[in-house]
Amino acid sequence: MSGTITQCTTTSFQVELLTGTHDFTLTTGDVFKIALLKATLTGNYGPSTTNYSDVTGNSDEATGTGYTAGGATLTNVTPTSSGTTAYTDFADATWTASTISSSGALIYNTSNSNKAVALLAFGSTITSTASTFTVTFPAANQTTAIIRIGS
Repeated sequence: MSGTITQCTTTSFQVELLTGTHDFTLTTGDVFKIALLKATLTGNYGPSTTNYSDVTGNSDEATGTGYTAGGATLTNVTPTSSGTTAYTDFADATWTASTISSSGALIYNTSNSNKAVALLAFGSTITSTASTFTVTFPAANQTTAIIRIGS
């Protein structure tokens, strides 16, 4: 039986927001990375995922030409708000001249012990063959940003 990915912010991340663990400010905030997950997984990833080591412990991180273990460093979009929703996002992540197959990704905070932030489920296997692999983030606004908190 293969593993699964549930797209979500992790429960531990939600608690850590309330304790001030994560800082998404562009120039002075924490460092966040995105690690790609294999096309076929052995583990299950979702709200209970707490750390990047959950992925590496199951050997579920993607491998391939042009991809380095740990993934890519993300460029934060400084948090802001619109109406009653606060939000933040990231610039797109790319791996050039890569040969990678992936079914999803983990965003995690390298400044704070590799704590899990969110999981992305691609819905199918995405493959690059000697080309650019891109994770495209949605627009940074109150209705589509990757991380939103609202009432």
